[in-house]
Amino acid sequence: MWDRGRVSFAQRRARLRSKAWAVGQCAVAAGVAWWLAHDVVGHPQPFFAPIVAVICLGTSYGQRLRRVAEVTVGVAVGVFLADLLLQLIGTGAWQISAVVALAMSTALLLNAGPLFVNQAAVQGIVVITLVATPGYAFTRWLDAVIGGAVALVAATLVPRAPLRRPREQAAVVVRRIARLLRAAAESADDGDVERSLAVLADARSTDQVIRELQDAADEGLSVIASSPFRRRHTGHVRQMSELVEPLDRAIRNTRVLVRRVAVSAYHHERVPHAYAVLCADLADAVDLMADELASGRMADAPEVRRALLRVGEGTALVERVADLSADVVLAQIRSIVVDLLQITGMDVLEATDALPPPRQ
Repeated sequence: MWDRGRVSFAQRRARLRSKAWAVGQCAVAAGVAWWLAHDVVGHPQPFFAPIVAVICLGTSYGQRLRRVAEVTVGVAVGVFLADLLLQLIGTGAWQISAVVALAMSTALLLNAGPLFVNQAAVQGIVVITLVATPGYAFTRWLDAVIGGAVALVAATLVPRAPLRRPREQAAVVVRRIARLLRAAAESADDGDVERSLAVLADARSTDQVIRELQDAADEGLSVIASSPFRRRHTGHVRQMSELVEPLDRAIRNTRVLVRRVAVSAYHHERVPHAYAVLCADLADAVDLMADELASGRMADAPEVRRALLRVGEGTALVERVADLSADVVLAQIRSIVVDLLQITGMDVLEATDALPPPRQ
């Protein structure tokens, strides 16, 4: 339990570190938005300027420009309608219901997104309850514009970390594949049921690392879309985002291999030693690929491709056995090689053709 607590705290601390820039950016943007609206423009209570700035920025880099537009226009709709109804029908419980219904309906008629719709309703409520004074619509809308403008400028200032994360996370996924392959090779050799089941449990928990890779790739693409200062990294980030699909397939095929090794151990069916050696050799090649990614290079280094091709050629040389589990293990090794060759720059047909057919 203590170990789990330490791991959980380490994960939370890592999450805080990864979001530190976004938190600081929101904090500074909120202060700047208030200062502009209060000290420069002269609004006495521009509380909505920092609110809009924080909502627009958030803690993720995805769709920041769209958030700025949706929040600003949503506020304008909500404030205008609330100010209009405030002058016509006053304030109260049924008036709040009317404002919310009208604001959300108007936003939906404008084909707005969820953020737009919610902001229209929320700001209508704020106007008709907390700031129930006619004539303040333009002031509050201007505060929203100020907050949105500050967020827009802040959104262009992003660190390099989101651009590195796809590569770093890809290395994490590749190392996980290597670890599973090496453990599967050991289980196939010794037939240890408990160990093979533990490896299978580990393999079944790999969905999270792929989700994190997809999130990192999406975040990197969002950064280059929102920051003109990072556009020169577009090619690299797009290359990294294209790794998600073949890595997802590779880790799925690794799970199938690990499961078949576990089934083989459970039924006391021996996987040929040559297959276990191929699995271990593939793990070594995958570790080499992870080293390339972790060191800041792409995974298309010639030595990585050569190492994968050697394993692929080895699958055509080993003797086939009349056993379903062994056949599946060999087929999965070949499938993983094809998946990982795509990481090195081959397309799926080139990678498939690069492997000689297995012995009959």
